[in-house]
Amino acid sequence: MLNRLWLAPRSELADFAERGVAILKADPSVPIAALTWGMAIATYPFFGKVAELVGRLSALQGDCASAEVHRRMSEAYGEREGTYRMTNMVLQSQASWGAIERVEKGKRLVRMKPIVVSDEQAVAWLVEAALRYVGKAVSVSALSSQVVLYPFVLDQPLGYLVSKSPNLAVHSQGSSSQVVSLKASE
Repeated sequence: MLNRLWLAPRSELADFAERGVAILKADPSVPIAALTWGMAIATYPFFGKVAELVGRLSALQGDCASAEVHRRMSEAYGEREGTYRMTNMVLQSQASWGAIERVEKGKRLVRMKPIVVSDEQAVAWLVEAALRYVGKAVSVSALSSQVVLYPFVLDQPLGYLVSKSPNLAVHSQGSSSQVVSLKASE
């Protein structure tokens, strides 16, 4: 999966992947897990859906039942062996990348300590990844609570960063609300 994400990305994500690599080259302290996570949610909606479910289900107590994630994925993608297997693979990837720990023989998923992302370019890139996943504009105020990015703390002023990004567009919606979207050329 990692090779397909970084070495052979889909053509429409090639520039996005290259920018992710450039961020890491410019600042090697950027968490690799954050960049790989962003690439995974932008590339694979299935990965994003599992991440979203784990983020939402574990938000209150810090953990959730893996059976609940499997049930909801089956509702969305059909109750097939492939859905179950792929969900397990995504959960294992999330565990390997330090987002969750699988306990009680994999029956419970426990959130690990959030990974802080402080680099301005990495934060804007992760926001872009989340927007690519959701496929629509998101209010600036809701950016920090995107459950698909649950393992990360985006440690930067998001409104300011997205306004500076050449890949994101900020639009006013009414007198007190702003939304951010991908630039039309993307």
